Order: sequence, then C-alpha cells, then structure tokens
Amino acid sequence: MKAYIITIGDEILVGNTLNTNAAFIGEKLFEINIPVIKTSVVGDDNTSILNELKLASSACDLIISTGGLGPTHDDVTRKSIVDFFKTELIESKEVLEDIKNLFEKRKRKVTNVNIDQAKVPNIAEVIRNQLGTAPGLWIEKSKKIYVIMPGVPVEMESMMDSTVIPKLNDKIGSSQTKIKMKTLLTTGIPESTLYERLGNLDDLLNGARLAFLPNQFGVKLRFSVEGDDEKDIHDRLVEVEQRIRSKAGRFIYGVDDDSLEAVVGKLLLERELKISAAESCTGGLVGNMLTNISGSSKYFERGIICYSNAAKVELLKVDEDTLQEHGAVSMEIAMQMAEGVKSTSGADIRLSTTGIMGPTGATTNKPVGLVYIGYCDDKVCTAKKFNFGDDRLLNKQRTAQAALDFVRRQLLGILLDD
Repeated sequence: MKAYIITIGDEILVGNTLNTNAAFIGEKLFEINIPVIKTSVVGDDNTSILNELKLASSACDLIISTGGLGPTHDDVTRKSIVDFFKTELIESKEVLEDIKNLFEKRKRKVTNVNIDQAKVPNIAEVIRNQLGTAPGLWIEKSKKIYVIMPGVPVEMESMMDSTVIPKLNDKIGSSQTKIKMKTLLTTGIPESTLYERLGNLDDLLNGARLAFLPNQFGVKLRFSVEGDDEKDIHDRLVEVEQRIRSKAGRFIYGVDDDSLEAVVGKLLLERELKISAAESCTGGLVGNMLTNISGSSKYFERGIICYSNAAKVELLKVDEDTLQEHGAVSMEIAMQMAEGVKSTSGADIRLSTTGIMGPTGATTNKPVGLVYIGYCDDKVCTAKKFNFGDDRLLNKQRTAQAALDFVRRQLLGILLDD
C-alpha cells in the first residue's frame, strides 16, 4: 500500500499557515510501514481538488486529504468529493448528534450552517469528530481507500489516532512487514557535533535506520527497525537505543513526545524539591514553560521578572557596585540573581537568566546572543555562559530551554562542560 497526501487550503498555498498536517500524517503512516510517495497542496478550488484527486487515484491506493470541510463558503472539499464520486449528500444522524452535543457543551446555539455539516456523501463511512463540527470521511472505491479529514490539526490528529490508523492496520493485516520507531530527544549539542559523537553509524545501527531531525531547541534522533517478528524488532530497537545512549546519553533528555519542562518537573517531584526563577532576558518564559505542566504548583514556587537594573537591586538585592563594574549581563550578576531568589522564596533551587536578546543592546565585548544562566541550591551556586544567535525570539526560547536543561543536568549530576 502506498499513500498520497493532499492538503487543501488557500492559507497553505500563500504561506499564512504551515503545513503541519502532512508531516503528522506522513509520520503516522511511516510507523505502520505505509510509504508516502507524494504530498501536494491545492487551493480551495473545486477544479483543482478534482484534478488532484484524479492524479492521486492513478498513482496510489491510499489517498488522504485534509482541509476544506468547514462551514464557510470557501470550504469546498465536500462538494468536490460529491462530484468526484458522482454521489449525493445525506444527513448523518450520528454526526448531527455530535454537533448538537458539542454546541451544548460550549453553551452555544446550533446554526443552520452547522446543521448542514451533518450531510455527508452517501458512499462514505463517517469518521466521527469529537473536537469539532466537521466529520471525517472514509470511502472505499475501486480497491482504493480515500480518507477525507478536516484541516484543524487537533481534530485531524485525533481522527488519525482513534480511527484511521487502526482501520489501516486492519486492512494491512499480518502480511505487512512490521516496523517500530523511537525518538530520542537531545538538547545542548549541535547536529554536526552529535553526528561525530555517534561515530560509525553502520556499526551503531546494525541495519536500523536513523534520521537526524534538528530544530531550534536541539536534535531529535529518530530510529526505526523493521521485520516480521515483534519480539525480534523490539530487542533490536532496545539494542540500538542503548548504543546511542552510550555515545550521547548526557544530552538526551527524553523520548518521543516528552517535553523538557515535563522531564524537569518529574525530577523535582521525585526529589521533593521546589524551584523559583529570576528572569531578565527571558521575560517569564522559564516560568511559562514550567507551568505548562499540570501539577507544577507542587514544585514551582514563584517567578520574578526583573528586567531593569532597579528591579534586580530592589527585588533580588543585587549589588549596585557589581552591576556598575560587570554589567547586568555577566556571570557575577547571574549568580547574584539566583542567590537573591532564595531570600524571597526559600525554594530549594534558584534559577536566573540575563542576556542580550537583540537586535539592539550589544557592545564590542557583549554581542547579541550572549547569555548567562545562574543556578543555586543548598550546595552550589554557579553560572554558565552561552552564546546564541541574532534572532531575538529564538534567543529567548533557547535561553529558557538551556536554563531548564541546566537544572536537569544539575539534578542528575551531569557535568555542564561536556
């Protein structure tokens, strides 16, 4: 079975919205060993959609589309499906019930436009949408499978996980080669350095496949093993993971869908520790990340945004002479900020950030992207220097990520200079 992914929407074509749907679908299909031979983007135009459906049908036996199923005038995908299959619309009682239940839950009145969304092509099997009003469609015709889903990512992802992937697995059956995949998440190491650190990949992987997936926070290492025997695949996957961890373990903070803030939060919970943060250049982003996690009130005590020098002196008791001598962006001030949080919060771990985010504020000795992160606990008070890039928002994000990784490494006893 081979797949063809069609993303529908003018907003994708003109660049207003990133096409994350195709990436998500492609990854999910890869996990069940269905190769994607092509992805395409077409606008909200009936003729364009029909032409793309014809092209996809001639090339593949699995066609998946997202987008254009909403209630407004520019959502034309349903009409295109009706025209393509020469069918008609009928009202689905289960879809209408889902829509009414959704609006009742949100304390809103159902409109005629939304009721119209309960009409689906006569030949389609409904993929129910628990998060929105537009149902998905599953159509089997001429030994081909067509999956039509809304473009809202959270709705599409729910349909893929709950319905589409299980149904495709049933279709594939036991004859299909099995594949298992795992992703190790790294931070604090560039892609090229990580590549060199892993050494000879043929020896490391022993037949497995490995992809380096870099982003602004680090590099994801996605590796996969395929075969016919479940246990053998599992054992080989474990062996590859162990070999990668032996080379780069200190930079690996999680697996698959883990977030660094969740990993740090779990460590704090396990050790029954509380943390507070004094933030200058990150403007509260560290606290925002920590509080993304449900239950973070058990370990996040407080955050102080002390952007100005006056705030640093008043709220954290930073020494004015040290500010004058070394400047706010310095190792000394980062440590004093981290120390100062203790007097106001009494937290076990105190964290601080100070830096030059840009594009202004730099000097000859202190360029844009220069950051100091301070860390204090009951045994040590230290700080570390970082040099990031020229983009202000990316610098803030990278600083917050580095600050949380600083905490992770300290809690695990991992040397910061490695």
